[in-house]
Amino acid sequence: MSQADVERDLATIRDGLPPRDGKRHRVIVVGAGMAGLVAANELVRAGHDPVILEARQRVGGRVFTMREPFAPGLYAEAGAMRIPRAHKLTLACIEKVGLSVKPFTMHNPNAWCHLFGRKMRLSEFEARPELLGAELAEHDRGLTSGARWQSLLQPFAQRIEQEGDAAWPAIVSQYDGYSTREFLEERGWSEPAIELFGLVCNQEALMNSCFLELLREEVGNYYTDMVRIDGGADQLPNAYLPFLRDRIRFGARMTAIDQSDHDVTVHFQTAAGRSVATGDYAIVTVPYPVLRHVEVLKPFSHAKRRAIRQLRYDASAKIFFQCRRRFWEDDDGIVGGGSVTDLPIRNVYYPEAGKATGRGVLLASYTWAEDAQRWGSLSPDDRIEQAIEDVAQLHPQILEEFEVGTSWMWHDDPYAGGAFALFEPSQQGLLHEHIVAPEGRIHFAGEHASLAHAWIQGAIESGLRAAREIHAKPV
Repeated sequence: MSQADVERDLATIRDGLPPRDGKRHRVIVVGAGMAGLVAANELVRAGHDPVILEARQRVGGRVFTMREPFAPGLYAEAGAMRIPRAHKLTLACIEKVGLSVKPFTMHNPNAWCHLFGRKMRLSEFEARPELLGAELAEHDRGLTSGARWQSLLQPFAQRIEQEGDAAWPAIVSQYDGYSTREFLEERGWSEPAIELFGLVCNQEALMNSCFLELLREEVGNYYTDMVRIDGGADQLPNAYLPFLRDRIRFGARMTAIDQSDHDVTVHFQTAAGRSVATGDYAIVTVPYPVLRHVEVLKPFSHAKRRAIRQLRYDASAKIFFQCRRRFWEDDDGIVGGGSVTDLPIRNVYYPEAGKATGRGVLLASYTWAEDAQRWGSLSPDDRIEQAIEDVAQLHPQILEEFEVGTSWMWHDDPYAGGAFALFEPSQQGLLHEHIVAPEGRIHFAGEHASLAHAWIQGAIESGLRAAREIHAKPV
């Protein structure tokens, strides 16, 4: 988004859509995730008449705070768990609904690095990166993978700082076809250096994704100065319920969609049977893997159908342990942050919520792509058993302190079909404009319909855009 776009959207969150003359529209919003909630909220404020169809029995979509099976006062973020302060739209929505935030610790030097059979503190590795670089060539030694990576990104950051948003078209044109691996190979990185970067910087499973995805996050400061919503991320979507409650129909799964020159009809299934909702326009926020299985009675354009077929969604898995004491803090001095491993669990995070209970919920494993798919192939009980074995290599205390565990696989969720959209090389140029483009009276929103894939910011941005598009329609 350009800075002008951000300022316009911030003004909308603060003041609402601009006044207009003409008909007020009835709008069918499919999906009560953040995109659908934000769009419906602004349409109501502007005098329109939205109705929201939500297949689940809750709002929030992939903003999902699990409060079961945990003890009172404990919870786990199965979906979105952190917000960069650079995401001004998200923070504006949080402020608008009166929620508070606390710091989210991304990096902790006391956390563990467990790679190639060796376990050490991250601070030790950062001071002596050669300890985990036995296979590195001499010219690859002496700098951490993160430092080498940042040196590669510096020219991009400087260019964007000097040229602003005008720098992006040329960058996209030159690098859209590159995966992160291909970019590193072109810059002369050896295979051992690429492997170490992938492990330490948590990018190994995403190495074949479009380089622009990672570049946009890095130069946008997505992983610096982060916060979390105090009390759980689900408080953000739930804050929209008082205003929209009477407009939401839960348990309503879209099965087909049709449109004419004058209206849109959404066919949906409930536990009581089939029904329809008709409006002047529709905003479809469901992820494209889900939309792929919806019957489109008046076919979309070829470009839209191709985008729905081809857009890649990444898998993501989280495994959580409730522990009877916060041994990572008490014994190991790890308060917040995360450990990195090459074990199947890959990444362990140390949530800071719930301290007043004396207990804690450990994010025992956070994985993406093939790593997540492998966890998904196990039964829920086997996931817990295997994850305990891995975590014990970092924290032997888990064998005594574990109380209960649970997991969530977004790629197995029938209403998500994946954790988030993630471009393959060349997909931004091939697909993005067609992903966001309306089809007649049907408009599209969701994190996939933005360039802030995987973030609440993308959902909010797209919801505002779709509401603005429909608000501008005279009839």
